[in-house]
Amino acid sequence: MPNNSTKILFLMTLISGVLISLCANSWMGAWMGLEINLLSFIPLLSSNKNMFSSEASLKYFLIQAIASSVLLFMILMKTSINEMFYICKISAWNNLMMTPLLMKIACAPFHWWLPSVIEGLSWMNCFMLLSVQKMAPMMLISYMLNNNLFIQMVIITTAFIGAIGGLNQISLRKILAYSSINHIGWMVTTMMMGTNLWWMYFIIYTINIIGVILLSVMTNMAYISQTFNSMNNKKMIKFTLFISMLSLGGLPPFIGFFPKWITIQFMTQNLMIMTSTILIISSLMTLYYYMRIMYTTLMISNSETIWMSMSYSKTTFSKWVMLNLSTISLGMLTSTLMIAMY
Repeated sequence: MPNNSTKILFLMTLISGVLISLCANSWMGAWMGLEINLLSFIPLLSSNKNMFSSEASLKYFLIQAIASSVLLFMILMKTSINEMFYICKISAWNNLMMTPLLMKIACAPFHWWLPSVIEGLSWMNCFMLLSVQKMAPMMLISYMLNNNLFIQMVIITTAFIGAIGGLNQISLRKILAYSSINHIGWMVTTMMMGTNLWWMYFIIYTINIIGVILLSVMTNMAYISQTFNSMNNKKMIKFTLFISMLSLGGLPPFIGFFPKWITIQFMTQNLMIMTSTILIISSLMTLYYYMRIMYTTLMISNSETIWMSMSYSKTTFSKWVMLNLSTISLGMLTSTLMIAMY
């Protein structure tokens, strides 16, 4: 970016685009908010410091532009055929209109662009792509979502692709991308249960993403192999990083398990046994590649070289951040005990 004022301007218009989509009372207004959000995010992706950022921003722009044009075409075709309030009575139209929105959030089988795009972005842009950019399309999906065969197949495919795709990755960014795809399967499931449950899942997922990305920025890590030698004299930071990762994977008693627990309870009450079983298996597979990072980092002890020592040891601010993040992640233990007592 040229300077900070330009970045602040685009961030404000990006957030305003999300709010326009969330508050719109027509599909054209929601489409306009998505376009404002897209055109504000593209300049934030471009950076002179990263040689892959231009390629990533071009890929992101093409995918989002195709999805937006298909959504606009569906809106115009639907209004030309019959009235818009009739759309909720025909599930086939809902599925057609959800398809470009599913492409926008990288829901399988429209997921292929997310790992390659996220590999060329900075950590801050990765956080925005994995959290803020999903809010408006997912809220629009929740307006049309019905429990039918198409949605069930999307949920199952998304969960399995997100779980299997991350098994052979060594890049932390791609691991977070495939984990995000798996979490999208859970979020689409929570949308069928209710808006409050979906928002709770999304907020807890965002908290976990903040913890992992912030610690990756502070330790300057991008690949699994970099975790072997780094942070050997900063054991608290190393433990906090993997507490956040295990919370993101949904391991009890961390707070990332809390929304999955409630989702599983609702699914069993609604007799969605097969879907809940597949989601649980896929979540265990995502836990495997987090445990792989944790095992190799905590069990393989190497001496820390001079060029791996970081500057964050000079300040106490990072230590307070580590303490707060670990407290948030361990908050699930208290919630579990309170619910069990109740």
